[in-house]
Amino acid sequence: RASHRARATMGSVRILVAALLTPALLVACTDDGRPAPEAQGSITFEGGATLSVRVADDADERRRGLMGVTSLPDDEGMVFDFGDQPQSGEFWMKNTLIPLSIAFVDDGRRIVTILEMEPCDAEPCPTYRADDRYVLAIEANAGWFERHGVEVGDTIEETDGPIG
Repeated sequence: RASHRARATMGSVRILVAALLTPALLVACTDDGRPAPEAQGSITFEGGATLSVRVADDADERRRGLMGVTSLPDDEGMVFDFGDQPQSGEFWMKNTLIPLSIAFVDDGRRIVTILEMEPCDAEPCPTYRADDRYVLAIEANAGWFERHGVEVGDTIEETDGPIG
């Protein structure tokens, strides 16, 4: 009887621990994606359109990008800032859940390429490449640049926050 009572008590402890942990687990597991990152700055384009952006300026942030994000507010996005090191690398949408537009910006602050990118959850995912070297890559909701009249050849007039 004592061992039966001990097993019953241990079972009660397991249930209590599970009950205490369950709300945290439910919160962590109910959302397949992570919340949109908080904006840290803004970019104003020729013509006045402004996009609030989260800045990805280190390798880990650039690698993660907007993976797992389930939605972005209308005028928010992410800027991949490579400082003064022009790049020619490709972007892909592996594990990115929402369609995005991307604008590549050269070291003269001129947009060299704008592309529309689709979510991808299985390899091989398509890759997206700029027509020229770039120091910034700016992601926003799909169609954002077109809706705001931002085109290839336009320039960035102003940046606010930690943007190169």
